[in-house]
Amino acid sequence: MKGWRPFLAAGLLFGPAWSLIAGTVSVIKIQGAIDPSTSGYISRALQKAAAQSSECLIIQLDTLGGLLDTTEQIVKLFYSAPVPTVVYVAPAGATATSAGCFITLASDIAAMMPNTSIGAAHPVVIGGGGVEKLDDVMKRKMENAAVSYIESVALKRGRNAEWAKDSVRNSASITAEKALELKVIDIIAKDLPDLLRQLDGRKVNERVLRTAAATVVEIPMSTREKVFQILVRPEVLMILMLIAMYGIMGELSNPGAILPGVAGAVALILALYVGSVLPVNIAGVALILLAVALFIIDVFAPTHGVLTVGGIVSFFLGALMLFDEPAFRLSWKFVLPATLLTAAFFVFLVGAGLRAQFLPVKAGVQTMLGKTAPALTRIDAQSGKLFVEGEYWAALSDVPIEAGQPVEIVRIEGLTLKVKPKPQET
Repeated sequence: MKGWRPFLAAGLLFGPAWSLIAGTVSVIKIQGAIDPSTSGYISRALQKAAAQSSECLIIQLDTLGGLLDTTEQIVKLFYSAPVPTVVYVAPAGATATSAGCFITLASDIAAMMPNTSIGAAHPVVIGGGGVEKLDDVMKRKMENAAVSYIESVALKRGRNAEWAKDSVRNSASITAEKALELKVIDIIAKDLPDLLRQLDGRKVNERVLRTAAATVVEIPMSTREKVFQILVRPEVLMILMLIAMYGIMGELSNPGAILPGVAGAVALILALYVGSVLPVNIAGVALILLAVALFIIDVFAPTHGVLTVGGIVSFFLGALMLFDEPAFRLSWKFVLPATLLTAAFFVFLVGAGLRAQFLPVKAGVQTMLGKTAPALTRIDAQSGKLFVEGEYWAALSDVPIEAGQPVEIVRIEGLTLKVKPKPQET
């Protein structure tokens, strides 16, 4: 029995330490608008965290909001997650606004870093210019639906449902410290190690977290997710629209260039795809199309630039109104250069190309129409010859013309000139 004493002593000494040792904690970082790539990333991260037997998945969040459909998908993912979910609003200065508020409240454990904020979950209508532009009945319906949804999320996670409802009705927003006081969140952590220490020992769905000594494993976005995230951006959609516009108009004003037309067609298809995902405002699109029409009309109309000025104003306002959701709205610092560049493109390049297509022909056989020359031989309906522009031409005339008499070229048919007598001036 004495031989067991060293092992027993070692067990008593190191047992508590070994109990603190955990496996891994998975971490992902979400920054920017909530879009379909976000839900795909979270779904994959949850499956990978489960495969790695992670104690939990920590989602470091900093967002101004995003798409409602995507937010609902993420909430459902949290409800059926194979591992506990922890939303950590960080770094300092970060915010969980609008969709971010829903996502934070839906997590198993909600945490924030000092000097961060949460709230302002008032709904925004996709494609309609905002809730404020709806009639009162529809506005109340949307608000009530959002209130009920966020209340159900808060109650499921045992959080302050009254404040959650206020964040929708009155766009209430609070600091991390106030959120902890109101029981909106569970933890304030100064950094990730501090968060792991505070998570350790917490019970989630009958599972006790062992995170104090856990290894942090970050799950990066895949190449596909990164590409999709880059594409589904308001700035990218605007650039694709400009490329499509420039390319197609460049091809129409300079037929045969090919490359501008191909680039414009590809950009147009991509823009339609991205536009189907983002909360595009139809009024903004209409103003941009109106601007293009005004630019083109002003090329031919004698308005002395009045329509161009109208087009610039229409394009600028349309770009600012292009997206409903605040998280996706374009900055005027981006819109202004795009507006000036588009105006210059239509005024100088497209305008010059379109005007050139309506200029009189200055080269080729068509330039001979209307010219006069003396007949070399007798010209009638059967035969005749004419010397013009340094070349001999076969010539025919319905009215017989004697040699030496001046004739006027009225039509060109292949290599034969149709002429008529030129009355001699008196």
